[in-house]
Amino acid sequence: SSVEADNVASLVFAEEQGSFLVGAAAALKSETDHVGFIGGVETPLIQKFEAGYIAGAQAVNPKIKVDVTYLTQVPDFSGFGDPAKGKTAAEGMYDNGADIVYHAAGGSGGGVFEAASESGNWAIGVDSDQYNTADPSVKESILTSMLKNVNVAVHEYLAEVDGGDFPSGVSTYDLAIDGVGYSTSGGFIDDIVEQLDEFKQQIIDGEISVPTAP
Repeated sequence: SSVEADNVASLVFAEEQGSFLVGAAAALKSETDHVGFIGGVETPLIQKFEAGYIAGAQAVNPKIKVDVTYLTQVPDFSGFGDPAKGKTAAEGMYDNGADIVYHAAGGSGGGVFEAASESGNWAIGVDSDQYNTADPSVKESILTSMLKNVNVAVHEYLAEVDGGDFPSGVSTYDLAIDGVGYSTSGGFIDDIVEQLDEFKQQIIDGEISVPTAP
């Protein structure tokens, strides 16, 4: 939840736009036309990730199958910190035929990466470039990550403060200002970057409107 006051600035992100791009990546890379999404806790924020991911996958392949599961429901927020539960959920999806699973599940994502690695499938990271931070034993299973470029948001904000402004209220960091994006670490999606960047431009130009709710 955000507080609205003259002395409060909320720097928020268009997570659905970044999620759309990794959803497109999943659909372009899937060999089974079947992918998955694991959310930590079913909140409106995490549903933004789900909605964008599904829209991106369907933009590539309208017939793709997308499995969705949330590890816990409000008020139980343990879904963001339960790698064992994340692993079990991902194993179920891989066993069921999905070959790529995107998580927006905080610390539980480590279990998703383990399940991907052990089954020879792909996972997609979230928020930061998880190829660079995950355990070395699983990083080769991380296809890409949806990036929230906090550095961009903070830099833009501080530049305005330095210029004498104190922007209050809500500032949304979207694809148009590089607020969200996707990672290419590992080189696993190098062959589809051109297609992803076409989608990115269509979103920036308003030709594609990305949903924020499933």
